[in-house]
Amino acid sequence: MARENLNDLATFVVVAKVRSFTKAAAELGVSPSALSQTIRLLEERLGYRLLTRTTRSVSTTEAGERLLGVVAPRLHEIEAELEVLGELRERPAGSVRITCSEHAAETILWPKLRDGLPDYPDIKVELFIEHSFTDIAAERFDAGVRLGESVEKDMVAVRIGPDGRLVAVGSPSYFERHAPPTVPQDLVAHSCVNLRLATHGGLYAWEFEKDGRPLRVRVEGQLTFNTIRPMVEAALAGYGIAFVPEDSVVEHVRDGRLVQVLDEWCQPFAGFHLYYPSRRQNSSAFQTIVNLLRYRG
Repeated sequence: MARENLNDLATFVVVAKVRSFTKAAAELGVSPSALSQTIRLLEERLGYRLLTRTTRSVSTTEAGERLLGVVAPRLHEIEAELEVLGELRERPAGSVRITCSEHAAETILWPKLRDGLPDYPDIKVELFIEHSFTDIAAERFDAGVRLGESVEKDMVAVRIGPDGRLVAVGSPSYFERHAPPTVPQDLVAHSCVNLRLATHGGLYAWEFEKDGRPLRVRVEGQLTFNTIRPMVEAALAGYGIAFVPEDSVVEHVRDGRLVQVLDEWCQPFAGFHLYYPSRRQNSSAFQTIVNLLRYRG
């Protein structure tokens, strides 16, 4: 394929990702009709259909899905290499895209970026909030954030936060009506605030450990959320016991708005890590962001 057609492949990747000619056209700054013409000509040159179009949706064909899986990560690598080669100025410059959870963004990334980015006005950072595991290469992210135990072995992992732990908390008003649990098994008799996991879609089974003995408890309650903040709000409002990151409730516990229970069963785990492919050629902008986020104890 002629080199100039790499632009057409890049256009196809955008359409396939967003599954909409209208959205892709807005992202690329062209008209939907021009975009449709580009894809049609690409399909004619290749000799097979890449996208299935209906009045309501756009989806990849089997051939399109295979081409997307091959082309998307390689285009991302090319863009990263070109960015590195183009960085001839003294100050780091460029864009860095990171996928992370809302909790990681609020407690780790934003506080550090808020304080550090003013020194690097030519660096642009995009934080994409989602709660499922993402293929950062395929989705064209520079890095992702996960707990240390969840980072894949073939990735470079940089610690950006301290060890954490989940703690069980409830409001004083709730414990006036219900005796506090003394062992995790007591939770089955309590109203608990559930967390639905984005990756698998199931409800999180609360994980405890004491003296090397792990224990998982499935709880019931009136409310279920898929993010941490509303779980804390529900506990504050007296809806029951929530099992949430300790740093999300430490002030509420200190001020007496929440009561912590089962403390000896709540063990620490490896905190948040920034991860990215080991084969990546890092730009100075990316390395600057890594250094800003790095945990120094």
